[in-house]
Amino acid sequence: MKEETKRKFAAVNILLAGSLWGSMGLFVRRYDAEGMVSLDIVAVRAVVTAVLVFSFLLIYDRKLLKVKVKDLWCFAGTGLCSIVFFNYCYFKTITMTSMSVAAVLLYTAPAMVILMSRILFKERFTKIKLLSLAITFVGCVFVTGITGDAGHLTGTGVLVGLGAGFGYALYSVFSRYAIERGYESLTISFYTFLFAAAGLLPFVNGKKDFFVCTGSADMLFFTICFGMVSTVFPYILYTYGLKYTENGKASIIASVEPVVATLLGIFVYHEKMTVNGLIGTVLILGAIVMCNIGKKQCGVCE
Repeated sequence: MKEETKRKFAAVNILLAGSLWGSMGLFVRRYDAEGMVSLDIVAVRAVVTAVLVFSFLLIYDRKLLKVKVKDLWCFAGTGLCSIVFFNYCYFKTITMTSMSVAAVLLYTAPAMVILMSRILFKERFTKIKLLSLAITFVGCVFVTGITGDAGHLTGTGVLVGLGAGFGYALYSVFSRYAIERGYESLTISFYTFLFAAAGLLPFVNGKKDFFVCTGSADMLFFTICFGMVSTVFPYILYTYGLKYTENGKASIIASVEPVVATLLGIFVYHEKMTVNGLIGTVLILGAIVMCNIGKKQCGVCE
């Protein structure tokens, strides 16, 4: 497969990953109705993902379970510094500000990815990338509705929210290090959520969560689907896409997540599409297209 084809295929993988992450709300609403709090849901997500990927690797290729001890810091980074840290900060920001404010602050992550990747991996700043980044962020502001929610802003809340964005960005950074050391996306995904589960379990009511998730055949099937759709597939797709895509570009493409979440809310829960939401959706999709077309086609020089 030619390099250009691989890059286009990688962009599709990342777009699919972002779309699957956008389906998270469908699962969270069910767990919320069962009395589970946010941190419980994240812990269940981590445990189920680790178990599913581990089971698959036992059958598919056990060699993918092998990692060097000296490389464990990469997976501690993706699991603890990214998954655990960003979720904690994100949920804390929601309690200190609002859901829309927390979501917008979380989506400062692409900017942080671009900055860190420039410093750590020497990725180039380009006009297309920076313009796409700016449009994406403005789109997220409109989609999440922060334009009518600024009264919830507090200094501490903003700092914690930026911490969520920073933690979210760290997945791309630490995954890049793991990829450069020759690890496959399945290996990275397994050890990411193994570390995340280990970091989260001490802070949740594991016994209660276990009974909620296995209390009926229907709930057990739902939990398995939750792990597969919201985590296993998207993280494998995203991590694979990183092999052939710059971190900054990948982070921008994955910003399709709030668009999908908004559309699912409209079609599944009959939520209304606001003018701001429509504007934000168009901006984000436009930024993703701009990020993936050639500089000559875009009309913006490098």
